[in-house]
Amino acid sequence: MEIWYSLCRLLPAEMLRWDFMRNALLATILMAFLFGLTSTMIVTGRMSFFSDALGHSAFTGIAIGCICGVSAPVWIAVIFALVFAVLFSYVRSKSNQTADTLIGVFSSTAVALGIFIATLNGSSFTKFNKYLIGDILSVTPGEIGALALAFVAVAIFWVIFSNRLTLSAIHPELASSRGFSPALSQGLFTAVIAVVVTLAISWVGLLILNSLLILPAASARNVAKNLRQYHLFSVLFALVAGVGGLIISYYVGASAGAAISLVLAGIFVISFFLRKVRC
Repeated sequence: MEIWYSLCRLLPAEMLRWDFMRNALLATILMAFLFGLTSTMIVTGRMSFFSDALGHSAFTGIAIGCICGVSAPVWIAVIFALVFAVLFSYVRSKSNQTADTLIGVFSSTAVALGIFIATLNGSSFTKFNKYLIGDILSVTPGEIGALALAFVAVAIFWVIFSNRLTLSAIHPELASSRGFSPALSQGLFTAVIAVVVTLAISWVGLLILNSLLILPAASARNVAKNLRQYHLFSVLFALVAGVGGLIISYYVGASAGAAISLVLAGIFVISFFLRKVRC
């Protein structure tokens, strides 16, 4: 971290005078790469609503961790979200219901269970507000380390499974004929989403987390001419929005997660009109 702090001191930005802003900037950059990579796989695999449902399950895990007196409830949330993802994949493979119906069932159940646990015995819901809104300024060096490890894991997964997931989403039969198991790839991917969503929920906020998982790839899809540009633009848009949103939030005193989401929405609008011009 000292190397990062030294680099930040070389920049003339006023907001980088404080360690917590330097931590927030580094965490934002790491999350931008995480969101940029996972976003392409989520949008291509048509799993936008599933990532939102995982956020709800993560909140339930946090509520369970808090009620059990766990000092770091986020790790309970990771376990709960992984169980949620595996259970969803199993039910989806055995049921004749459509994916959006099953996502609705799981998502609504997770939300209800989370609120029920959080308000047991008349407990106040106020302490959970930070998980709904998020606070990137509270990130610690240890949590940044966990984000860095998650980024390395996601990058390795992306290199190995990105093409397989794309082929499975476009043509599952062809993927199977080439020796790829769509079920295995999908199962591993749901686990990846569960970890990313859960790690980011306390810094970005449950209410807007899903927008950061969808908008980068949705914007990239408007302007990309090939698959390589699709991934590159998604990461680039997430990075620009992350840093830009953090700067905006610092100077106007608003939520960083909300500012990042709004910048991404603006990028989507611009990319949409660029798409029209190109066409």
